[in-house]
Amino acid sequence: MGERRLSNYVEVCAESPARAHARSGSATAISGYLGKGTVFDRAMGSFAVAYADQNKKDYDAFAAAAKEGRMEVVSGV
Repeated sequence: MGERRLSNYVEVCAESPARAHARSGSATAISGYLGKGTVFDRAMGSFAVAYADQNKKDYDAFAAAAKEGRMEVVSGV
């Protein structure tokens, strides 16, 4: 797969679920369900931090595997 086709494929893979989730419910109903408190806000913040931490760990493992030759790395593609 060439660079242009890969780029198009990645765009579709990212855009499709984003659009589906963006239209997954009534904003008014969701707002009423969540209420006016900050519990959901704090939960989302905690999730985002944990997700970022896991992403960093995953990247570090990936970089270590590449450095140790446990996987083939092609750069400049």
